[in-house]
Amino acid sequence: MKRMLVVTVLLFALGSTALPAQGPKPEDPLAQLLFDPQLVLKFAKELSLQAAQRTTIVNAIKEAQGHILDLQLQMAERHEELVKAMEPQRVDEKAAMARAESVLGLEREMKREQLQLLIRIKNALTQEQQDRLRELRKAMTKV
Repeated sequence: MKRMLVVTVLLFALGSTALPAQGPKPEDPLAQLLFDPQLVLKFAKELSLQAAQRTTIVNAIKEAQGHILDLQLQMAERHEELVKAMEPQRVDEKAAMARAESVLGLEREMKREQLQLLIRIKNALTQEQQDRLRELRKAMTKV
């Protein structure tokens, strides 16, 4: 029960970094250059997305989700180890920092996977499709 709570809290705390489909924040400069996978699929018809493009994008999403899920599970385990290392009244700083580095390394890998997915999606789209998607995204934010 306690383990499930720690995993739930950790996943909640990670928020948008854990799920690539949520997309970057609007004030993020990369948000203007990259595209949320769900947005691309939602507007597939408006973008005249070809079957091969859709397959490429869906396969990239599936691959990334699999890797990210594995990383999330590893991260939850490492986080639990870090929490245990912090429980004693006197914390072994070296051991605790090593565990923290492990958690941070997994977080870095997760963010790398997410960025790689967004790059693959952008590369699957033509310039015209990217321009159209920016227009559609802009119109959605005005509503």
